[in-house]
Amino acid sequence: MNEKRHLTTSGILLTFAGAVLFSTKAVIVKKAFHDIHIDALTLLMLRMLFALPFYVAVAVWTKDERQVSLTRKQWLQLIGLGLMGYYLSSYLDFEGLQYISAGLERLILYLYPTFVVLINFFVFKQSLNRIQKFALALTYSGIMLAYVGEFDWNNLQEGHLLGAFLVFLCAITFAVYIVGSGKMIPVLGATRFTVYAMLSAIGGILLHYMIQNNFHFSVQAVEDYWEYGLLLAVVATVLPTFLTSAGVKRIGSNNVAIISSIGPVSTIIQAHFILGEKITAAQVAGTVLVITGILLIGLKQEKAK
Repeated sequence: MNEKRHLTTSGILLTFAGAVLFSTKAVIVKKAFHDIHIDALTLLMLRMLFALPFYVAVAVWTKDERQVSLTRKQWLQLIGLGLMGYYLSSYLDFEGLQYISAGLERLILYLYPTFVVLINFFVFKQSLNRIQKFALALTYSGIMLAYVGEFDWNNLQEGHLLGAFLVFLCAITFAVYIVGSGKMIPVLGATRFTVYAMLSAIGGILLHYMIQNNFHFSVQAVEDYWEYGLLLAVVATVLPTFLTSAGVKRIGSNNVAIISSIGPVSTIIQAHFILGEKITAAQVAGTVLVITGILLIGLKQEKAK
């Protein structure tokens, strides 16, 4: 069955906001690595620990909504998607950010729309319309242009290639999550899907942390680094996950993948003001192309109404 959604203003805005908030993650993580002595898994654990109460609260709040009876296979798929999208993907991303810049991380991570389109095309036989093809090409051209001059082969950080590879794997696993969410959300609903998927991921991350630390939980880590955990939880996790899921429900996973290409541009701006990274003319030109591609999607849809 083809995934065809009408592009709505609300769907575009929700997806746009989710992408911008998600883009804060790399900046916050790099800031944490710079300011405090903390490993990737502990930082990820703090992110999910502070996010846990929000998802539990939403789960309780929505418990009286229409209950959907899921089969055992569907439950396994749901848990698997949660583990894939926000446990494995996040872990690979955090590990990779130890070795590469926030800007390069965004560039590699935002290859995921390509993987979404390829998965939908080859696995689910979904067609890609002309507007999507052109908008995808335009936004990716903007991303590539925005990062011209990012690479300095004479001053590569140790572990650079490993970090790039880990983030590349992160892009693949996140693409699987986006595609899967497009199949599960119509069945379960955006809010309930997001809650269940995130609770699965949180469980996986906390279990990983406990096993790696011989089932010893560091209270001191929570007391010393709670600010970073709270920022990552609320700004870069809770809000954008619900916004993105709502966007998928309204406009479909392919369009969400394309519109979310604004993420790297957002990271450039944030990295400039927070991490002190400079903004180049190429980045400004790339920003124009990305925004033009996003606006083109909405304008073409408005004309079609």
